Amino acid sequence: MLKRRLGHTDLDITVLGFGAWAIGGGGWAFAWGSQDDRDSIASIHEALDLGVNWIDTAAVYGLGHSEEVVAKALDRRANRPLVFTKCARVWNEKREIGKCLKADSIRGECEASLKRLRVDVIDLYQIHWPEPPEDIEEGWAAMARLKEQGKVRWIGVSNFDAAQLERIGKIAPVASLQPPYSMIRRDIEPSILPYCHSHNIGTIVYSPMQSGLLTGAWTPERLAALPPDDWRKEKNRHFQEPLFSRNLRLVERLKAIGARHGATPGQVAIAWTLRLPAVTAAIVGARKPGQFRELLPAGNLSLTPDDIGEIEGFLMANPE
Repeated sequence: MLKRRLGHTDLDITVLGFGAWAIGGGGWAFAWGSQDDRDSIASIHEALDLGVNWIDTAAVYGLGHSEEVVAKALDRRANRPLVFTKCARVWNEKREIGKCLKADSIRGECEASLKRLRVDVIDLYQIHWPEPPEDIEEGWAAMARLKEQGKVRWIGVSNFDAAQLERIGKIAPVASLQPPYSMIRRDIEPSILPYCHSHNIGTIVYSPMQSGLLTGAWTPERLAALPPDDWRKEKNRHFQEPLFSRNLRLVERLKAIGARHGATPGQVAIAWTLRLPAVTAAIVGARKPGQFRELLPAGNLSLTPDDIGEIEGFLMANPE
């Protein structure tokens, strides 16, 4: 699979990486419903066997469970991938999630992630959210110390804007940004992507298929049947009307574009995010074997100017 250098680091990462959000399982605020760990492990193994060389997870996914599943999947694997995880989301015994960027908290979170992941060093450690915003300098300074101590190889952030990247960049270089990006969520295009490109900050986009919405597998009936603890049902506005119906019409357009390339709508959606030089790679989640294999061709799919123009035309004619 095609690889690209992640910003100013020495990491050459495949353009698709395995996303471990959904495999955190059910029973927490941003769950995707229940999940069989055996399916999760088999899905990770499939992605690695297909050539993927990095996994992205976070401490908060499943309140530690995702990291534990990743560790089990990598146990005794010869082709161990790079492992990326995140901090700055904490939880209590009632499973209530909080926001913290205090130095002591970040140090403790790092030690906990190292233990759950069963590794001596984390390849890329990221601040999950810039919250509370007044503490991002303290949090980033703590991240820089973890790098100096050899606990982590590289440090990055997720969900930061350009002004926040500028603030923390004065303390230590930012290796990467992980923002949401899809053809129906394009907030990063005006300022964030240009900033990252000009400052040699790698960009790893998440939700390129808008949490699975652009795969072509959705119907109103499937949405109605989602379990109560699937966050998409109530907390993701793109799954709510009238956007849901608009997005299903977009998927029909992606099917037509994909047919010209022998590609699926999901592959087209991922390839669309990778079309920009500022985007290093995209995170692709999978919950069952076979799902990652189906999406793998997106890494080598080149959309034509006509394809991109057709998508742009639809979005302009059907605004939010």
